[in-house]
Amino acid sequence: MSYLLGIDVGTSGSKALLVEEGGAVRASAVAHYPLATPRPLWSEQNPDDWWRATIRSIGEVLSESGVAASEIAGIGLTGQMHGLVLLDAGGAVLRPCIMWNDQRTGPQCASITAQVGAERILELTGNPVLPGFTAPKIAWVRENEPDVYRRAAKALLPKDYLRYRLTGDFYTEVSDASGTSLLDVAARKWSDEMLAAFHISPDWMPEVTESPEVSARVHAEAARLTGLREGTPVVGGAGDQAAQAVGTGIVEPGVVSVTLGTSGVVFAASNEYRVEPEGRLHAFCHAVPGQWHLMGVMLSAAGSFRWYRDTLGGLELDRSRREGRDPYDLLTEAAAAIPAGCEGLLFLPYLSGERTPYPDPRARGVFVGLTLRHTRAHLTRAVLEGVTYGLRDSLELVRGLGLKTGEVRASGGGAKSPFWLQLLADNFHSEIVTVGCEEGAAYGAALLAGVGADVYSDVPSACRSVLKLTGRTEPGEAGPVYDAYYPHYRALYPALAAHFAAVADTGEKFGR
Repeated sequence: MSYLLGIDVGTSGSKALLVEEGGAVRASAVAHYPLATPRPLWSEQNPDDWWRATIRSIGEVLSESGVAASEIAGIGLTGQMHGLVLLDAGGAVLRPCIMWNDQRTGPQCASITAQVGAERILELTGNPVLPGFTAPKIAWVRENEPDVYRRAAKALLPKDYLRYRLTGDFYTEVSDASGTSLLDVAARKWSDEMLAAFHISPDWMPEVTESPEVSARVHAEAARLTGLREGTPVVGGAGDQAAQAVGTGIVEPGVVSVTLGTSGVVFAASNEYRVEPEGRLHAFCHAVPGQWHLMGVMLSAAGSFRWYRDTLGGLELDRSRREGRDPYDLLTEAAAAIPAGCEGLLFLPYLSGERTPYPDPRARGVFVGLTLRHTRAHLTRAVLEGVTYGLRDSLELVRGLGLKTGEVRASGGGAKSPFWLQLLADNFHSEIVTVGCEEGAAYGAALLAGVGADVYSDVPSACRSVLKLTGRTEPGEAGPVYDAYYPHYRALYPALAAHFAAVADTGEKFGR
């Protein structure tokens, strides 16, 4: 039997997942690392922490599974998108990675948009230039850390730094490269015009491949450190959202995924290159060759719920320790007793700024409609409903482009909650389906490795052969209530946007 290894360099840790060719997960391990926030809205990590964690997680799955390294047919890489890893000519990391949720580059985004023109950027890349994307981070380093910039020789995305450490080669692939503001997404190659606009040498950029294509092989030093076999093929892999889509079978038109992770994502596959006219949805290359995908991203989905638990859920945390129960279960049990709509209480989940449909790093979280009648259970439900309204924003944009959304598949930590699945079904007016594998992006990366290693003939057939549906949640009776509140939710950001900016300016003026 052949085995496939998926490696996911996530925000909180590096996961190694060993998958049998029949789709069963043989072993899984995660090694964690810290996140630094040296200034408000900044987010950085040390790439060498990723590598050390990857060595540990690979070693653990090999040890736990008892599988010989020679039985691993291929390796697929995935991970957090948009991060900037700068290397010098000798391959040394020059500064911490500026991550996907870092919001410092607003001025650089505005400058390049004014220079090139918003319409031209959308024509070239399928997306506006956003603070989370990679290219404006390069511009920020050029303007603010000139000594680092002068020494830079390569610009890599997080998973592609792992590829470099595993193989010594510089490659990326189309799905992750789509989130740099430097890829001609329609043509699936680097855009000379955007590279020139950002004053980025083409020599800095790794070669672009398709996701299931073998791009490099494990070299001797990495084999010694990890226990892998020298020469094991490594495929292009995919950005975390495209890999997550492969892992949940969103590889053909008509099926949509909703991911309830730290961020929230609505993802729809398309056989055609489509662009939302105002750039409110990401138009990226899919991990499936010849396909693209549309994606709406909210920056704080389950992250909003985690913030709420840690900040206002102290009683549930204490009770969970006493009773040995999950605090999230305790919170949602109380929220379920509150009527749909929270008796007029709304929550805007913009705790890290926002991306879809409002690309605004200064957007902020807000409770609206509080009264003396509202309890903590109302607040809990309002947070979950607010995140669900935010995901609905993205789904409505997908539907507005004429894509069918007949089946919606939910994944991520939030999808373990039956209560939250019901919120999705009621708001989306769609059946919500869950799949058997909870491993997400790492599982998709392993399937891509299987295609590259000829274990499967192509990506859709790989998904059909291994994925099983495990649950269905039908819309209930609360849909009309959410339909009545949703327009009020939609009206809040436009009404508050100027105040968000003014408050942010005031906060910067008076320090941290």
